[in-house]
Amino acid sequence: MALRIGQGLDAHRLVPGRPCVLGGVTVDSDSGPDGHSDGDVVLHALADALLGAAAAGDLGGMFGESRPEWKDAPSFRFVEEVLVRTGRPRVLNVDVTVLGLRPRLGPYREAIRLRIAELLGIGIGQVSVKASSGNGLTDFGRGDGVAASVVLLAEIGS
Repeated sequence: MALRIGQGLDAHRLVPGRPCVLGGVTVDSDSGPDGHSDGDVVLHALADALLGAAAAGDLGGMFGESRPEWKDAPSFRFVEEVLVRTGRPRVLNVDVTVLGLRPRLGPYREAIRLRIAELLGIGIGQVSVKASSGNGLTDFGRGDGVAASVVLLAEIGS
């Protein structure tokens, strides 16, 4: 077994009338992330971080817009599929940062932590979720989009 760090990043424009799903949790918002799937930037970044730790490619290569079977798919399915394809690495900790002026994550932070822990089969104490407004800088800081960065440490098979 080897300890490996994985890093993932995803960003989507927010569009009116679309559901807002972040970290597998539906967040109350008048707009949601645009995307081929449900646009969940947190779980997209998590799946990419898992792939990175396993040196197994990237999210776009597996689930990109050229793959119609993933159209409108809930992003937890990406995480589940990546876990299978990477031999179910044992994740030791996950650190998530969400960047965007909106939606506000405070009321949903614990639910997101719990959902990520459930997906990975780890304790909630191994999952950190933070948010930054972007302070008016970039499209995210002005409320036009949302981004997520994930760093994780995992034990990858031999």
